[in-house]
Amino acid sequence: MKIEFDVKMTVGKMYDYMLYHTFHGMQGILGEMVGILLIIGFVITDPHKWIYLIFGLIILFYLPVALFINARRQVSLQPVFKDTLHYTLTEEGIEVQVGEQTDAQPWDAVRKAVCTSRNLILYTSKNTATLFPRADLGDQQVAVIEMISKHVDPDKVNLRV
Repeated sequence: MKIEFDVKMTVGKMYDYMLYHTFHGMQGILGEMVGILLIIGFVITDPHKWIYLIFGLIILFYLPVALFINARRQVSLQPVFKDTLHYTLTEEGIEVQVGEQTDAQPWDAVRKAVCTSRNLILYTSKNTATLFPRADLGDQQVAVIEMISKHVDPDKVNLRV
């Protein structure tokens, strides 16, 4: 069986991945906890320590804004994202073609497969992933999820339609 589809990377798709990746890791969780604790500190101090509120809000909003800026920069500066990515999923693995260049990864290179509301994310290392935006998959979304589930260890797959 072979499934083919095209992906055009956008800032929104990259931002969705970056949000997921950051806020499912220790850095994002700790940052948000510190921001929330500072705001709670503002609320429970009498008289209110405005510095707690200011720093709490900065910490809470800095990371999402920085991630958006980073997503925009990555999509605009990476030459690979300027063209449409053509993916082919086969029994052997995942093949991606950009212009004249082709790269392939076997299924056993996938360390984790997860999904967000906008993307199916296949991690091939701790910080490297392949994104399959749901909007670009169209009616092939179920077939792609089935293909991934068939070839990747079930303990590494957390996908839903």
